[in-house]
Amino acid sequence: MPRKQRRVFLALGWYDYRLHQGIEKYAQEHGWHLYADYTREKVIPWGWEGDGILAWLGAGDDLADFVKSAKIPTVDFSYRRPQLKFPRVLEDHAHAAKIVAEHFLGRGFTNFCFYSDANNWSYEERGLGFIKALGDTGHNCAWLRWLESSAYATGRQEWQRKRKWLATQMKAAAKPLAVFAGNDQQALDVLESCESVGIKIPEEVSIVGAENYLLAPDAMRTPISSVDTNLEVLGYRGAELLDQLMSGSKPPAEPIRVPAAGVIVRKSSDILTIKHQGVARSLRHIWEHGQEPICVKDLVTVSAMSRRGLHKAFLEHLGRTPGQELQRVRIELAKKFLTKTDRKVETIAHDSGYQSINSFCVAFKRATGMSAKKFRDKMRR
Repeated sequence: MPRKQRRVFLALGWYDYRLHQGIEKYAQEHGWHLYADYTREKVIPWGWEGDGILAWLGAGDDLADFVKSAKIPTVDFSYRRPQLKFPRVLEDHAHAAKIVAEHFLGRGFTNFCFYSDANNWSYEERGLGFIKALGDTGHNCAWLRWLESSAYATGRQEWQRKRKWLATQMKAAAKPLAVFAGNDQQALDVLESCESVGIKIPEEVSIVGAENYLLAPDAMRTPISSVDTNLEVLGYRGAELLDQLMSGSKPPAEPIRVPAAGVIVRKSSDILTIKHQGVARSLRHIWEHGQEPICVKDLVTVSAMSRRGLHKAFLEHLGRTPGQELQRVRIELAKKFLTKTDRKVETIAHDSGYQSINSFCVAFKRATGMSAKKFRDKMRR
C-alpha cells in the first residue's frame, strides 16, 4: 500500500516567504500536504486533525493554545514561549552577531553600539552575542535600549520621540561608530535619525541590520547592510525535524541552531576607517580581488611598503597578518558558494582564489574544523 500522505499545519504567527520556501521544498520532496490557512487568514481551525505542526509561536495566545491542545508532533521556530517544551529549530543569533563583529573589525572600527527597541528574545541573543564577540577581541560595546530610555513613550508620540532620542545618542557617540541593530527596521530607524541631524553614513556612523527583509533596499539613497539569517534553511531543517518526530524519533535535548549565511554588504557599512593608507589599500585590494590568484607579494606592491612593514602594520591595525586576512576573505567567499550554489568543490576552490584543491581543503578545514563537503551538508541538508 502507498504510504499515507502526511498532513502538516503551518501555525506561523510571523511570516517570511523564505521560511515558507524552505518548508515547501521539504514538503515537495516528501509528499506532504500542507495546511496554510492560518498564515493567510489568521483563522485558527479548532478541531483540525493531522500529523504534525510547524509553528512560530510569537504573539497570539490563542494560536499557542491551539498548538498545545493538538498534542501531536510539533516544531517551534520561536523561543518566545520557553515554557512550552516543544522541540525547536532556531536562528543562531550569536553566530550572526559574531560575523557582524568581524565585518566591522575588518574595517578598522573601534567604537561599537548595539541598538534594540523592544524586549525580544532574538534581539537579546544578538546583542549579547555582539558584545561577547567584540569583548573576545578586547573591545567594548554600548547597548542602546529604547525601552529603558528616559524619552520612552507609547502611542502617537512614540515614533517621533524615538527618532529624536536616537539622533541625540548618535550625535553624542564617539566616531566613527559601528552600529548593529536588532533587525532591519531598527537599522532604518538609526539611518534616518542620523540623516535628520546631518550625520554622514557610513563615514561617521556605519550600520548593519539583520534578517535582510527591507523591500527594494538597493533603491534607497543609502542601502542598508544586513545579515542573511538563512531562513530558507531554517524552514527546511524545521520540516526535517518534524518528519523525524512524526516517524517516532526522540526530540533533541537542545534547540537546533541554524548559522547565518553571511553579511550582505551595502553602502551603509561599506567603508574603511583604518587611517594607515598602506593597510587600507591592501584591504581594498583583497576585497576586490581576493577571488583571483593574488598573494602577499601583490599586497606589498599595492601598499608601496616592505613586506615586513606591511606585516607589522596589519598586526597593529587589524590584529592579523596580510596572509591571514586574505585567507579569511577567501574562506568566507567559499562558505557563501557552498551554501548558495551547487558548484563542485573543485570549482569553488578556484572561484575563491585557491590555485589547487588541496590547498583549499587544508585551509578550509583549518578555518572551520570540517571539510567543505561536511560544511555544505550541514548548511543545506
